[in-house]
Amino acid sequence: MKATTNFLAVDLGASNGRLLAGLWDGERFQLEELHRFPNGPVRVAGHLHTDALRLWTEITTGLAAYAARYKTAPAGIGVDTWGVDYGLLDRAGNLLGNPYHYRDARTNGVPQKLYERVPAAEVYEQTGLQTMPFNTVFQLYCMVLEAHPQLEAADKFLMLPDLFNYWLTGESAVEYTIASTSQMLLCRQRDWARGLLQRLGIPARILPRLVAPGTVLGCVRPEIAAEAGFNQPVAVIASASHDTAAAVAAVPGLDESSAYISSGTWNLVGMELGDPVITEQALGMNFTNEGGVANTIRFLRNIPGLWLLQESRRQWQSEGRDYGWEQLMAEAERAPAFRSLVVPEAPEFLAPGDMPAAILEFCRRTAQPAPESVGQVVRCCLDSLALRARWALQVLEDLTGRRIGTVRIVGGGCQNRLLNQYTASASGRAVVAGPIEAAALGSVMMQAIATGHLADIRDGRQAIAASFSQQFYEPHETEHWTAAYARFEKLVQQSELVH
Repeated sequence: MKATTNFLAVDLGASNGRLLAGLWDGERFQLEELHRFPNGPVRVAGHLHTDALRLWTEITTGLAAYAARYKTAPAGIGVDTWGVDYGLLDRAGNLLGNPYHYRDARTNGVPQKLYERVPAAEVYEQTGLQTMPFNTVFQLYCMVLEAHPQLEAADKFLMLPDLFNYWLTGESAVEYTIASTSQMLLCRQRDWARGLLQRLGIPARILPRLVAPGTVLGCVRPEIAAEAGFNQPVAVIASASHDTAAAVAAVPGLDESSAYISSGTWNLVGMELGDPVITEQALGMNFTNEGGVANTIRFLRNIPGLWLLQESRRQWQSEGRDYGWEQLMAEAERAPAFRSLVVPEAPEFLAPGDMPAAILEFCRRTAQPAPESVGQVVRCCLDSLALRARWALQVLEDLTGRRIGTVRIVGGGCQNRLLNQYTASASGRAVVAGPIEAAALGSVMMQAIATGHLADIRDGRQAIAASFSQQFYEPHETEHWTAAYARFEKLVQQSELVH
């Protein structure tokens, strides 16, 4: 049996979190799950928050689970989370309240107010980021408009994974890939947009230093290491702290002729580029330039993913109908194709709630037959997600001038074989699905590079390809999907979501 070097990935997603050990034997990676737990927003006094202290407890539980299983401490720990959310600290380093969750409604209408002060085109020219109402800059500008006492008392701003890194090490820094989701970063210069923030009244004094993905921040604090049971110092590495950046880093075979979909609660449909695409056309299509590893740009469109299905399933469970995922997919396969379609970005689908009811109301409002069964609701979601992916892929080709031959789907959503097949058929492109735990793998790979166990990203992706199986899907019945796409485009226009 080959000796291994172990790494620890703390991967916090919008619907669940997990800690996984990444074992590297010099040729292949292996992942072993240590601790998994549900995650989601908590409603308090009319607002949605992220329960940061509970997540910290889950992280420390996972650290102890690692120490109980393995004799040697990990060579590194990396934390990744979803984008845009943040915490504010006072001068003593204490957290000023639980962070707001990005799905909180307080930012409704805030982008329009911000763009009255600084025009949207100017913000895009500087940051390259698509407008989404929950972007960090809108969350902070909301606090400015409210004269929120937490912002006035804040001494330091940390994105969510950086907050956990701070609690692990005592070192305060924001990693580049997660910072790039904030709409507060100069996209070309890769530095804080201090001038923009000053014009908005957001205090630049709270911004810490930026660090590149793969930066060793320091070691786990002695008291935390002792409590976990580590027998030696453990490095904490700002691996690729945005979960999508980590997932894209782990995409095998990603090249100039392929696009990726990081599939989960959200679908991130994009390409890996050397430079940002900041044009009037990209702004009009609301595409975004986020930071990637190895000096790359993740040029993508962020569209809702399995959120529609996750919320529908949660609603059915609350009504006493506990459907498993396999049962839901079987019901969808039996349902007629294209009977009803929705625009996944429609505002009524953003917040948690009765998603099946919201889907039915959308269909009625757009003069479509409303789904009449669970299978029809699920099929409506799957068809709509596949058609929206087709749209994003076509726009990617137009904006970059590149031809996309292959779509590479990674993340938890790549386990949905039905959606994989529908995406292939809708787009007319081959789909390669896997690996599943892409964000954790990307984190582990970046840690291995940072500690000298791998040379670079290219070697890391080759090792991942050799370590995990992938599934292949070819398009079929494309003429039916093309007809459905024409209907879908009209729906988008009808819903006043042209872009």
